[in-house]
Amino acid sequence: MRLGLAANQLHHSHDDAALFRWLRACEAGIRELDLGLHAVGRTHDAVARAGCLAGHPGLRRYPNGREGGLMKLVAEVVGLPEPGRTLDGAIYLIDPVDPSSIFPEAVALKRQCVIHGKPFISTVASARDWIEMERIHAGLAPDPGADGLHALETQTLALIAHDAMKPQMLAYAAEHFGLLSRFARRIATGTTGQRLNELAWSRGWPRQRAWVDRYQSGPMGGDAQIADLVLERRCQRAIFFEDPHVARQHEADIQLLERAVTTVTDEAVCMTSPRVAARWAEAAGRRARTG
Repeated sequence: MRLGLAANQLHHSHDDAALFRWLRACEAGIRELDLGLHAVGRTHDAVARAGCLAGHPGLRRYPNGREGGLMKLVAEVVGLPEPGRTLDGAIYLIDPVDPSSIFPEAVALKRQCVIHGKPFISTVASARDWIEMERIHAGLAPDPGADGLHALETQTLALIAHDAMKPQMLAYAAEHFGLLSRFARRIATGTTGQRLNELAWSRGWPRQRAWVDRYQSGPMGGDAQIADLVLERRCQRAIFFEDPHVARQHEADIQLLERAVTTVTDEAVCMTSPRVAARWAEAAGRRARTG
């Protein structure tokens, strides 16, 4: 398995920066999985200077961002015919106030991951969660260091879907209803929340209780309301099924939620495609049974 790797300067500029916090927590898992990390130039050089992943054969250097390194990652997420030129997803640790995080190649990297159903990982918490997910799928024992990420009974989950993706969100919730019901609280924007409540009531959830707490619809500010909960550390995980093919009038609100997630990088996990969310749910269920 191969992932692209990039981090904005803030996240590799000092010894306790986000990139190194992730590597210290997950280096053993990266080696166990024999994970390939195709790192943009300065990110690769920072990893090497810090002595992380020393001797790991899967760590490869790409050009610096200004020399096309991030653009190459986009092309390889889409897939190229040459052997070894397809990536299975990308880790891009984003500084939400760094202008480069909204350059075309940065936006395209996320968009192509979503289109192709591949993980786009933009926070330390998401990167740690993804490594543990893949470890569980590989049959490895749960990492006690990831127990906090899987303490679902203490967490709030946001369930958000654009219009074209609402049927997939409902199907996802139906398939993983038991797991999602373990969360202390579930929240959603308007229409998605109503449909999820109707689903839960049809499954026997008490009608006098909402399965999800509904906020405003997205265009009316629901994404901004949930962003505030993320910033206040009151929402720890978001499953956000995005439709990358349709322009949206409330795009700024959607970006606000995404920026909130990357602002609290150690505490917020976000998944943006049904395929990735399903793989997480399978691993979380298996971990709960074996942990």
